[in-house]
Amino acid sequence: MSDMEVGGRESGVDETKQAEAEETETPTPDTQPPTPDVDKEVRRLSRRGFFVLGAGAVAAYGGWKWLNHASRIGDVPWPLRRTLETNEKIAEAYFSPKRLNPTFPPSAITKARINGGIGLSATNDPSTWRLNIAGNTLTLADVQAFPKREMITEFRCIEGWSYVAKWSGARLADVMAKFPPPPGTRYVGMETPGREYYVGLDMQSAMHPQTLLAYELNDQPLTWQHGAPLRLAIPVKYGIKNIKRVAAIRYTNDRPADYWAERGYDWYAGH
Repeated sequence: MSDMEVGGRESGVDETKQAEAEETETPTPDTQPPTPDVDKEVRRLSRRGFFVLGAGAVAAYGGWKWLNHASRIGDVPWPLRRTLETNEKIAEAYFSPKRLNPTFPPSAITKARINGGIGLSATNDPSTWRLNIAGNTLTLADVQAFPKREMITEFRCIEGWSYVAKWSGARLADVMAKFPPPPGTRYVGMETPGREYYVGLDMQSAMHPQTLLAYELNDQPLTWQHGAPLRLAIPVKYGIKNIKRVAAIRYTNDRPADYWAERGYDWYAGH
C-alpha cells in the first residue's frame, strides 16, 4: 500500500471524527437558538385581552342601553316581548289535551306553600261570594253540584320552587259546557273581586282535563290564603296563572289582560 493511500485514508478518518465531534459538541451561548422573550409575549397577550374585553364591555353596554330605550309593549321592551311571543307559539304548537301532567300517590303530597296574596283578605266573607260566568251567577253550591274531580299534581312557581298537592273541584270544561262560549272563542279571562288580580288563558288550556275550579286542597276546604272559596288549579301552567278567589269568568276573542304579563312575564306561562 502506498504512503499516499495510507495518508489519504488517515485523513478521511480524521475528518469523520471531527465532524462527529462537531455534531455532539455542547452548544455554546453563541450557537443556541434564540430564547423567546416570555415577559414580552405575556405583555402582548395581556394588552390584546384587555382590548378584547374592553370592546366586549362597550358592546354589551351599547346593547343594554339600546334595549333599555327600545319602545315597550306592556312593561317589556319590544325585543323581549317578541321573544316571549315566539316561545308562546312554540309551546302552543306542541300542546295537546291528551298530554297530562304527571300525577302522584298521596304519599308524595307536601306542604302547600302560601304565596301571592293579591286580591285576598282574611276578612273576606265566603258566604257572600258569587261566581259570574258569562253573565250567569253561581254560588259555591252550584259549582259543587258538578261532578267532583280529584288530582294530585305538582304546583310549579315560575320562581323555581314547587310542591305536590291534591286538588278537588269541578272541571272547568264541565262548567263551560253548561255555560258555553260562542263558537270559535279563543280566550278565557278570569278575575278576583274588584279585579285586583286577573289572568288570561288560551282556550286549549282552559279546556284541558286537568284544569279545575278547585274548592278543596288536600281534602280540606280552601283557606283564605289559598283562595277560598274557589280558585283555579291548572297544572299545565305556572303558578302565576292559578288565580285564587275567582269571581268572574268571561269569554273573548281578544287576548285578555294578565296581571303578571303586564309586568314582564310570559303571557302564556305554560310548561
